[in-house]
Formats: sequence, C-alpha cells, structure tokens
Amino acid sequence: MAYYPVFLEMNGRACLVVGGGQVAARKAEGLLAAGARVTVVSPALDAELAALKAGRRIEHFEREYRQGDLRRQALVVAATDDPATNSRVAVDAKASGVLVNVVDEPALCDFILPSVVRRGEVVLAVSTGGLSPALARWLRGELEGFLSEDFARLADLLADVRRDLRERGVTVEPDAWQRALDGRLRELLAEGRRQEAKSRLLSDLEAGPELHT
Repeated sequence: MAYYPVFLEMNGRACLVVGGGQVAARKAEGLLAAGARVTVVSPALDAELAALKAGRRIEHFEREYRQGDLRRQALVVAATDDPATNSRVAVDAKASGVLVNVVDEPALCDFILPSVVRRGEVVLAVSTGGLSPALARWLRGELEGFLSEDFARLADLLADVRRDLRERGVTVEPDAWQRALDGRLRELLAEGRRQEAKSRLLSDLEAGPELHT
C-alpha cells in the first residue's frame, strides 16, 4: 500500500479518540499539539487522559463508543484493546466519510501516523508504511540527535528574513538560500547573536548572483 505524505491543518478541528489507555493518550496528545479539539470516548481513562480531562484540554464521554460519536468529526483514532470495537469504528467512519486511523491495523486505516521529531516549527516525520513501527521509532531516535534546538531558531530567523525580502519585493532563488545556510550562521544563533546572524544572511542573499528584484 502506497501512502501520500501530507501535513494536515488541524487547528480548531474536531477529532475523536476512541479508547482510554496509554496509546489513546499518546494519540490525543499528538492531536492537541496540532491545535485540534479532542473528544475521548471510553468507560475509563488512564492517568494521563484523566489529567487532560481535569485540565479541560479534552472532552470525555464516559461510556462505550456509539456511531453517532462520529458526527461533525474531522477524523477519528480507534485505540481500544478490543479489535471488534476498533473494526466497528473503522466501518462507521468510512461510511460517514470521516478519516480513520486504527492503531496497529494499517489495513483498516485511511491514514497512518508517523514517528515525529519536533523542534519548534520544524517537524520531521518518519514512516515505514506500517511495516515496522519499531524501525520508525529507531529512526526517530537517530533524527532526534541530529535535529538540535538550533534548527528551531534557524527556522524562525529564515522566516523573519523571508518576510523582510518579500516586503521589499525581492525574490531569492532556492540555490542562493542553500548557499547562505552555512555552519557559521548556526554558530551565531547558538551563541545568541541573532541580529548578527540576520545581517549576515541578508548580506549573503543580496550579494548572490541569482538575486532578482
């Protein structure tokens, strides 16, 4: 099965998690991190989900899943320990046109969830197409070592410079950006010398042979 990689805008969108254990908690946390409005349906909640409920970060229906729970949901994650319930959620979701993910059952899914590394707005996602979650987790661990906090600061700086150039009606070719992203730029950011890094980046971009105005 081939998957189309995509990042979904979930801010403010209603999402359903069916299940109350540790796996359901991880899925709920991931959705909350993306800004989604999360509803959890489960007769009981583990400590993490209970804390989210106490903090009013999720809505909770303390009962078994019902088909009507899918109404007005953008997507649903089935994460119970009962295969029959998970399958029923998948069937109902497909009939209702709601995107569904069933934990550890790729054949029942409209989408699968990758292993993710986040550094600010920089996100790396790793997937093996559902073949080996263990390998995806191992790769995530390798990438966590590579993707330092410097990348979050670098992304913020690049966005700032990009806005400045756009306001001045300046367009820089992709190759010029690539040449400007050298090790010295990251060193300046790591040393807390952001304004110097910004001036250096603007200078390098404006001096590039592929600058257009």
